[in-house]
Formats: sequence, C-alpha cells, structure tokens
Amino acid sequence: MVTKLAENENQGAPPHRSGFVAIVGRPNVGKSTLLNQFLGEKIAIVTPKPQTTRNRITGIRTTPNSQVVFLDTPGIHRTRSLMNRRMVEIALKTLKEVEGILWLLDAREGIRAEDEDIARILEESKVKALILLNKMDLISKGKLLPLMERCAALLPGREIIPISALKGENVALVLELAEKFLPEGPRYYPEGELTDQTERFVASEIIREKIFLLTREEIPYGTAVTIDEFVEREEKNLIVVKATIHVDRESHKPILIGKKGAMLKEIGIRAREELESLLGCKLFLELFVKVQKGWTQDPNTLTELGL
Repeated sequence: MVTKLAENENQGAPPHRSGFVAIVGRPNVGKSTLLNQFLGEKIAIVTPKPQTTRNRITGIRTTPNSQVVFLDTPGIHRTRSLMNRRMVEIALKTLKEVEGILWLLDAREGIRAEDEDIARILEESKVKALILLNKMDLISKGKLLPLMERCAALLPGREIIPISALKGENVALVLELAEKFLPEGPRYYPEGELTDQTERFVASEIIREKIFLLTREEIPYGTAVTIDEFVEREEKNLIVVKATIHVDRESHKPILIGKKGAMLKEIGIRAREELESLLGCKLFLELFVKVQKGWTQDPNTLTELGL
C-alpha cells in the first residue's frame, strides 16, 4: 500500500523523489553484494557461485528526500535449461518496470559475450542507466581505462563509474546518481522497511545459501527449499521452522545429508544461527530432504517456486 508523504513544512526543501531502480548484469558480478551495500544490511544471499539469485529481490532505501526501491535480479546469461530461462525472463521483465538501471560488470574479468548481449538490450530499452565496473580494487588503473572506453562504445552516452561493491568504494556516488533517475512522488513503503520479502521467503533463501556454500559441483543447482511450517510462539520467544530441501536426483540426497547426517546438520546450524540473528529470537529449525526428480525442468514446480 502506498504511504502518503506528509506535507513538508519547509517550502524551500527539495521535492521528494521515489521509484524503482534495477540492478542487472551477468551472473556472479556482485549484484547482490551491491544491494546489501546500498542498504547496510544483508537482504540478498551471496555466494561465490554463479546463479545464486533465482528470484527478484527488493531492497528499499529511504532518506528524508527520497525512496529508492532497488530490484536485484538473476544474472542474464545464455542458457538452454528451463529454470535458467525463467530466471533470465525475470531479469528482462524487470527492465520494463523501472525508472533507472544499474548495469554491473566485473572489471577483473573484462567484457564477455553476455555483457555485449546486455548492452544491446539496454540500448533498446531506452531506460536511463549507469555503467558500474565492479571490483575496481582488484585491477590496476592502467587496465581500467581501456575497459571504460570499451563500455562507452557498447553503450554510448552513459556515465561509467568504477566501484567496489564489497568495500563500498564510490557507492555513495552511485546512490546520489541513482536518486536523480527518480520522478517526484511519495514513498511506496513505510520508513524503516528494508524489503518486502516475507520472513518465510528469507528463511528459505538463507537455507539455500548455506547449501550453495557447503556443497559442490551440480548439487546446489539441483536444490530448492520450501518452508512447510513457520510458527511464532511469542510466549517462548521462539519461531519454529520446518523446511524441505528438494533435490533433482536420487544420488544427491545422501550427499546432502552427509555421513551420519553431518552435512544436513551443518546446513541447519549455520542457517539457524543467521536466522536467529536476523529475527532477534530463538529458532527451532528442522530440515527434510526430498527427491523430486526433474523439478528444474517442470514448469508447474518452477511456477510454485516463483520462477
């Protein structure tokens, strides 16, 4: 529900601005890290593996004069699998719903074919955009200049800013310029709200993050997490969460459980500790593993998972 902006008693104050800004780029360039840096809080899960983000994640930054609603999107890449195509479709659809776009590239890895694809998409969209060269702290200035020239050729007329999403370098400048994308308007969300994601969704994402961090090869890509139960017991300052980890293959189940349940226990411990810190109360977390063969290619299952 749109929150009405109170009338500003100071007639000389600048007009309030609000709107939506997408963070786009190919997989694993630091989009979720940048969103978290913007907000000063962990809203999006982050792992070293590509294609960690599967859904669109909302991050809300509110100041006295503006409210920027950032939309972190799945990585845009060339793919054949149904799940990954759905992820790319989410990102492309987002580009049509925003006032501005932050195109993030990995300066250390340079420009790849998928970056060139994104440049063509952004040129056709005509939405205002900034080009952000991430991981500037990991390359020399001598290598940065030709990369900036290449970006200028790919997407002419856009400002190019080297940044470090992890260390926060030049992030304040990006925020200042992103705010200028926005039209005058009221706040969309109450002050203090950082995301519109439900606690159930956040719980499923944090569990999935731990799977990505603790497992290898194709296993994290063939898993999904659903929350079966999320019950608050206020009298005990306790939340009870029961979740199912869906795996694509029978052979993945024993690996995910681990010897004498060690892997599943470690996933549960790490997820529980982070959720307790986030939610500010004790949490009882119970995990189950279920084989659901072919779920990554099943349109109905993907739709149920928001893909």
